[in-house]
Amino acid sequence: MGEQRIKRVVIAGGGTAGWLAAAALTRQLGHLLDIVLIESEEIGTVGVGESTIPTVRSFHALIGVDEREFLRATKATFKLGISFENWARDGDRYIHSFGTVGKSTWMADFQHFWLEARAQGQAGELGDYCLEHEAARADRFTTGDDGGLNYAYHLDASQYAQFLRKLCEARGLNRIEGKIASVDRDAESGNIAALVMESGARVEGDLFIDCTGFRGLLIEQTLGAGYEDWGHWLPTDSALAVQTTAVGPAVPYTRAIAHDAGWRWQIPLQHRVGNGLVYSSEYLSEHEARARLLAGVEGEPLFDPRLIRFRTGRRRRAWIGNCVALSLASGFVEPLESTSIHLIMIGVTRLLQLFPFEGIDPALVDRFNDQSRDELERVRDFIILHYHLNERPEPFWQRMREMEIPDSLAARIDLFRGGAHAYQSASDLFRVDSWLQVMLGQRLEPEQYHHVARMMPPGQLGKSLGDIKARIAVQLAHMPTHQAFLDSYCAPVAAAESGARLRVRTPISING
Repeated sequence: MGEQRIKRVVIAGGGTAGWLAAAALTRQLGHLLDIVLIESEEIGTVGVGESTIPTVRSFHALIGVDEREFLRATKATFKLGISFENWARDGDRYIHSFGTVGKSTWMADFQHFWLEARAQGQAGELGDYCLEHEAARADRFTTGDDGGLNYAYHLDASQYAQFLRKLCEARGLNRIEGKIASVDRDAESGNIAALVMESGARVEGDLFIDCTGFRGLLIEQTLGAGYEDWGHWLPTDSALAVQTTAVGPAVPYTRAIAHDAGWRWQIPLQHRVGNGLVYSSEYLSEHEARARLLAGVEGEPLFDPRLIRFRTGRRRRAWIGNCVALSLASGFVEPLESTSIHLIMIGVTRLLQLFPFEGIDPALVDRFNDQSRDELERVRDFIILHYHLNERPEPFWQRMREMEIPDSLAARIDLFRGGAHAYQSASDLFRVDSWLQVMLGQRLEPEQYHHVARMMPPGQLGKSLGDIKARIAVQLAHMPTHQAFLDSYCAPVAAAESGARLRVRTPISING
């Protein structure tokens, strides 16, 4: 056994990325490492509301998060998918849900059976055969074995960072307040030796994690990683964000509503709604975007819209020497499918799996970079898919429809158009069900499909699909509305305990 050479980890930057990295490292490797996080109170998280995907729950289990404590602290709500409105055409709506659609066999996925049933006039809409889709459409939700729903969360990003900070500091993490003035490098290796604070203090470390956002203070400004720009595929480069008061029950899905130069989001939280407008500055001015955002929100704005400029793409290397970049420091794909927090979590998970205890191994660094690149490119392709498959008349959308797309995406589209085949590789975040829902939702109709369903006896195909739909209807009938479940599940502990004492002599659960 070699001597452990990486003992001190310094996380540069807080926010969601920094505190997620800190939470995982303190929970999993805290006994082996000295972990320090540097952040400045002057550099805050915008906190307009963040949307996640179901992988967040596995990561929360990894770092020891109690779901109810998390929901109360971050004013979070539940999420079953994303409602895409006006994307292929004005008036269109489909839900990309987190569920499994129908039932597949070893020979063919469910869409082949559904397409044959549709040709025979025996099929409903595709979403009729997915529990999460139908629960989202009906604004219903529950957790536990009875529900069996695959879900994620909407959360307040600034409160999330504070929640994670408390978790980490309770485990002994050392947080240093202040701004980083410069970076000292080792003259021989070129690695980072220390971060120099504005106060003059030096924070030395063996491994540095860059969570400094778009500027990439360590990975780019110091180590010169380089940037691969994807703006020719994803030309949206600006977003305006604002919080508003809630005017109705929280729905269990994010809304993504297309407009002539991009799209806008609505993310419901317990106490308010996060809103934003994503657009290409080539096709829409900031003044016009601001007016459009405010005209489309429901409820009263809680502050003036905040402008965020971005450039879609990735660092050519996410790990250089003894520096690992996470989140915006490593790359950015716009938040259309809520992948930002997942990409932080998978990056942290990968670092835990490949942690260089005995020193930096170039082969290990290459492996990390290869995996990071592959996964981000697959996410990029999935986002481009939404834009490319459209029938809208505006110049922005015409450009997206007619542009040359990555070969990897073109191959997927051709495969589905020709024979209704979808697939997921080891580096794919999104499953077959996701590709299926979005491709059909964006009006990509297969020309052919597998004929396995034609071998079923007359009437059996329709009955099988009817049985799936009926089972889902039974499950939905026993689910409360999302808002009712949220009110019960997230009730303050003191109130719940007080209510329990008033009603009965023996303890009951909060949602009992």
